[in-house]
Amino acid sequence: MEWETVIGLEVHVQLATKTKIFSGAATQFGAEPNTQACAIDLAMPGTLPVANEEAFRYAVMFGLAIDAEIGKESVFERKNYFYPDLPKGYQTTQLDQPIVGPGKVDITLDDGRTKTVRIHHAHLEEDAGKSLHEDFHGMSGIDLNRAGTPLIEIVSEPDMSNAEEAVAYAKKLHSIVTSLGICDGEMSQGSMRFDVNISIRPKGEEKLGTRTETKNLNSFRFMEEAIALEVERQIEVLESGGSITQETRLYDGDTGKARAMRSKEEANDYRYFPCPDLLPVVLDEDYINAVREHLPEMPEARKARFASDYSLNDYDAGILSSDRATADYFEQTAKLSGDAKLAANWVMGEVSAKLNASETTITHSVVNAEQLAGVILRIKDGTISSKTAKTVFEALWNQEGDSADAVIEAKGLKQVSDTGALEAMADEVIANSPKQVDNYKNAAEDKRPRMLGYFVGQIMKASKGQANPQAINEILLKKLNELL
Repeated sequence: MEWETVIGLEVHVQLATKTKIFSGAATQFGAEPNTQACAIDLAMPGTLPVANEEAFRYAVMFGLAIDAEIGKESVFERKNYFYPDLPKGYQTTQLDQPIVGPGKVDITLDDGRTKTVRIHHAHLEEDAGKSLHEDFHGMSGIDLNRAGTPLIEIVSEPDMSNAEEAVAYAKKLHSIVTSLGICDGEMSQGSMRFDVNISIRPKGEEKLGTRTETKNLNSFRFMEEAIALEVERQIEVLESGGSITQETRLYDGDTGKARAMRSKEEANDYRYFPCPDLLPVVLDEDYINAVREHLPEMPEARKARFASDYSLNDYDAGILSSDRATADYFEQTAKLSGDAKLAANWVMGEVSAKLNASETTITHSVVNAEQLAGVILRIKDGTISSKTAKTVFEALWNQEGDSADAVIEAKGLKQVSDTGALEAMADEVIANSPKQVDNYKNAAEDKRPRMLGYFVGQIMKASKGQANPQAINEILLKKLNELL
């Protein structure tokens, strides 16, 4: 039997507010455990939550960016469930009247096709704390710093049919929220987390199959792997005569294995009811329009500008405009170096390779835009070759100098461009290579340029790779042709 996959995503986006959604406690990542949780976050008796206006503004920004309906009246409810890291015993969230209503996101697939993924809604809520399972000798530690951090949960319609579409959609959301500046996008820190709902059904059938939810995926790669694994598992279960159990599952990216966590709850299991401590929040048209007027440049507009202003092809412009941090890094490098094409090649090449190898983002790049521009400037003025530039970049990445010039000076990497010195090297190589010179003289005219490689190689060897290749080629061509 042929099967088709149906996928919907629930994406938790941690908002980049300085304080929590209902209290003045800080949201800074990396603080000592339990140093950023106050009595309000824990719902201690006698405390009252106060809504953070900035969280609402960020949510409205997102809604406008996806052309969604903005909820002019939104209501908070209590979602009741027990977790060790949810000390209140409930989560303050939105259900029937969310801040963001139906919208849409357009994605581009690898083959160039575009597809629209519908957004059902996005609602504001508070995050829970975090359970720590390492180094506690059979027990768990609880860090409540994250409790009360504002989130928007973006709920899609089940419009995706494979892992490629799901990842493209997740990347587009990442691009949107980082471009808006409402989230730092640091998935390794939990700033974006993906819950993937997956079901399969016989091809052509309209009725949806029983879905499972794989929770808390924090990388695009893990999402792709988890989807592939769950689709394979569901097909195997159905084809062996079994049935799919609606359940919540976990995927371990380190082991590549998934397991059932618990049976999947329905809305009535959570016993939602309106939060008695928070009034409905009413937004008027003037507020929404004021937010709209101050929206920053979005990914599609930035892509078009990069193509126009920097003469980049569609692919390069798309990669470099995909998130705000990468775009800013590229633009700063391009402006400081005066060469957008070289800046694009280096950002997408050497810089990207290093970031991927260290599993980090460009925000944490060891080499900053100013240092990279310095490398490009030294290529352009002939101080170093493109090959040597990679050595300089490697040294900068290893923090063996604070600038390209400092590394070049310390390591003696300056390219030899002195005509007299290069001519002397060329004369010596030609004198010591009579056989190669004869071959050059006897070769057909159209084959001679390719035969320069031997002579260039000898000079590069003699100069320890520091001779200017372009100057060498010109000198050798002139001298060898004089022997014809």
